[in-house]
Order: sequence, then structure tokens, then C-alpha cells
Amino acid sequence: MRTPFKGHHVPITRRSALVGSAAVGATAVLPVSAAAAATKVRTRVARPATNHSAGTFAASTNHAFQLPDGKTRNILSRFTSGVNAERLADVAAEGGIDAWFEHQLAPGNISNKKADATSAWFPVLAMTPQQRFARYKAGTQNGAEMMQDFASWTMLRRLFSKRAVDELMVDFWSNLLHTASPANNVWPWRIEYDQMIRRHALGDFDSLLKAAIQHPAMGLYLNNVLSTADAINENLGRELLECHTVGVGNYTEHDVINSARILTGFQVDQKLTWDQTYHPEDHWMGRVKVMAFRAPNAKANGIPVLLKYLTYLSHHPLTAQRLCRRLAIRFMSDNPSDALVTSLANVYLDSNTEIVPVLRALVTSDEFLSSSMQKVRTPVEDALATWTAIGAVVTQPHSPDDAGNQFINVSKAIGQVVFSWPTPDAFPDLAPAWSGAGRMLGSFRVHWYAACGAYPNQGITFLTPLDWMPQLPLQFKDVVDHVVRSVLFLPSTLSMQVAATIATDIQPTDVITTSHALVTHSFPRLLVSILDTVEHLSR
Repeated sequence: MRTPFKGHHVPITRRSALVGSAAVGATAVLPVSAAAAATKVRTRVARPATNHSAGTFAASTNHAFQLPDGKTRNILSRFTSGVNAERLADVAAEGGIDAWFEHQLAPGNISNKKADATSAWFPVLAMTPQQRFARYKAGTQNGAEMMQDFASWTMLRRLFSKRAVDELMVDFWSNLLHTASPANNVWPWRIEYDQMIRRHALGDFDSLLKAAIQHPAMGLYLNNVLSTADAINENLGRELLECHTVGVGNYTEHDVINSARILTGFQVDQKLTWDQTYHPEDHWMGRVKVMAFRAPNAKANGIPVLLKYLTYLSHHPLTAQRLCRRLAIRFMSDNPSDALVTSLANVYLDSNTEIVPVLRALVTSDEFLSSSMQKVRTPVEDALATWTAIGAVVTQPHSPDDAGNQFINVSKAIGQVVFSWPTPDAFPDLAPAWSGAGRMLGSFRVHWYAACGAYPNQGITFLTPLDWMPQLPLQFKDVVDHVVRSVLFLPSTLSMQVAATIATDIQPTDVITTSHALVTHSFPRLLVSILDTVEHLSR
């Protein structure tokens, strides 16, 4: 069983308040064990040099460190786990951000060996639903633990994958067509459901919707496998309309009943085989009407009617509007304009529900290009972006406490675990849901442990303080500017410089050498002051 994140109680001596746009990180006395973990590292990327400058806070202009342009940074921050040197190198190798994004839209053409290799880290991924159930019955591993392995793999894959846009579209569809994990009776099929979404993530919504609604995981989650002609269960029929397609307020209760009637006939053997079968004798027959969809529904095999119904819903203008608004909210801002949403919806309908043309239209819109850092990162995004920013190197887990198994507890400490939202509406995607005091305190604590290398500290390596440094000796303000550029890929601001000074008690013009206290023990205070900024907590 995995060890839950309880916090390694590092004694905090002071935490400052927000200074301008920067949230100053916790300053703390680092325990010996955490300090040892922080020094077991290897260099991951070369760090450019920073020049000297005069002035109290004004850092010198760093011409050696080429920062990405606004468009590149905007697309990478929205469609990956975060900007880093490796991704910028990939963009350069493609010939620019436009070519990189276009290549991302054909993920099968992108080598992804590192991410693919992580599947072998979690044997449960290769099992069949029947094998997982047998494992549970034998007492070897319960369903929640198997789904924790699945969640860990999902997080690590997003961290490692070269197919970043594909990964985030898998996450987008997993949220729209949500089946909670772990959930009673769903877990044997939940990994296959993920595999199905991955096959369709950059395809057309019509095909994806048909595959998702007929999948055993969806039928089990929303009780459709219990729905028969004599005992209609309305759950899936309702959520298909409310959560998956046209949205609340656009249908009647009579529509919900007929929607559920169309879906009857599917069953899953939950005692022996876990196979899904279709039982014509359990399908409700008779005329059905849902919104403008009508069908005689006169045959015992109702699947042809179901497929026509799902095509109707996937091509409906209300579905187009709702999907495109959600895409714009996920990848651009909480308040996309009606004009942009309508434009994207027209692309969606004209493209026969294909998603790739919609994504192209979104990222080339003026509204997207001017929307930098308008999204608050969710706890999962924060955890991923933090490990990306600090250059953490994760290896195959061999014990429950290794980083590969503990990563989901890192995001849990901030307030979210992938797939765990219990209800069909899934995780919210707007800033108010992720901007409360509890979430912020969780982020501050996780950032501090990451900066110290204190948790997790097995199966993971971090950069040393010297790895982060430009050529020394150098004034502190220039060191700060260099580290800010290395973490955020932005130039430092006045508020960041002030925050760094408060966090470390080092003055801007103090000269930093290899034996300075900043290098020997207090560097985590500088690093966390950067991780706690609004700039890191936004994308």
C-alpha cells in the first residue's frame, strides 16, 4: 500500500506575505536527511552565464540566455507540463513553435520511448479486467491500489511524454467524459477506458463519443448496465445530455427518459468474466424523441438507433458551442469571447467534429496569442510544472516510497488527484475552484519540499545549488535573475528580486561565491521564492 503524503515536518522559521506579484517561499531550517537528498543529483541542462550590473535591484540584461518569445512560451505553457530547456530545444529542432505544434497534432509520428517505457513500471497496466479482478479476489492488490498505480503512471507519462498535446487532450476528454477512479465496479475496466480515449484524443468527437458511451467503464460508472426495458436507469441518459454534449438547460425530463431508453440493453458480468454483452430482450422498444431526434426504435437490437442518436448529439450546434467553449477555457482563459467560441464551433461543425482543425484555429487566434498567463494552474498542473521547472529526474519505482509511486500524493497535498472527482461533472476548470487559501498553502508546502529535495527523496534526483548557479563570483541580484530565467524562462521582475532578498536575507549587491551561504545551505529559500510566484502558478 502506498504511503499517504503526510508532510515531512520541516520547521519553518518565517514565511513572508505576497510582495507585488511574487509569493515569497517559506524559509526553513533544512533537516540533515533532506539536505542529503538535495545533494544526490546530476546536472540535467546547461545553465547560461549572467553578467554583472550596477544598481540596487536592477539585474543585468542576460544576452547569453535566449528566452522564448511570447507565442512560444504561451503555447508551451498551455500544451505541456511547462517550459524547460528540453522543450525549447525540441521547438528549435522543429524550426519554430508553429512547426512544433503542427507536429504535435500527429503524435504517431513522434518517438516517445521514454514515456512508453514507463508502462513497464506498473504491471497492472498490461493486465486484462479479468486478471485485475482475479488479483483483487486473491488479496494481492485491491482495486484502489491498482488505480493508484494507473494514476501514478498517468502523471509520469505527462511529465515524460514528447507527445505533450496528445497527453493534454487525453486529460481534456477524460474530464469531459468522466468516469471516476477509483470507483466501485469501474476499476477493472478503467485502464481500457483510458486506452480508448488515447486512440481518439486527436480524432473526431463523433467516434470518441460513440466509443465512450458504449464502453463498459462508462456503463458501470453511471449504472447503464443495470438499465432494462422494465427498469430504466436514467443516470447515463441524463449525463450524456448534461455533461457530455448539449449541456444543462437544453433538454426536458422527457428527453432524459427517452435518452435512457435508447441506451438500454448493455450488461456486464460483474461476477465472473467482466465481459460486456448486449441483450436485445432488455432493450426498450417504441418511438423515442430527444430534442429534435426522432426514431421508431422498433427493433430489439437498438444499437443502430443509439449510433444515430449519438451522431445527432455530437453534431449538434449546442454541443459544438459547449465543447469549443470548454477547449478555450482549458487552453486559453476562463472567459473566452462569444465570438471566438462561435468561430471555433463553426470550424468544428465544418470539419465533421474533427478536433485538430479546432485546435489549429484556437492557437492561431488573436485572443489566444494575447492570453498569456490567464489560467490558474490546477494542483495536478502545479505538481507537474514544479517537477519540470526544477529538473527533477525520476527513475523506475521499486518501493512504495519512491517518487514514481508518490507523485500523486504530491498533487494530493495541493488538493487534486487525477480521475478522483466523484461525480460525473468532473474537475472544475475555472480559477475560483483552485485559488483558495488551502490550495495555496498546499502549493507553498509542496514547492518547499521540492526546492529542498525533501519529499519525495527516493527514486528521484535534483540539481545541486551549484548546478543552478551562473559563473561565480557574482552579485546576488544577478544570481536571482539567472535562476528566475532558468525556472520561469522569464526575466526577473522587481517584485521577484524583492521577494528573493526577503526570503534569503541576502542583499542585492552582496557578492555570491561558491562558499557563500546561498550555495552551501540556503539556496532552497531562493528557489521556493520563485516557485511561489504568480508567474509559476499561472500558465
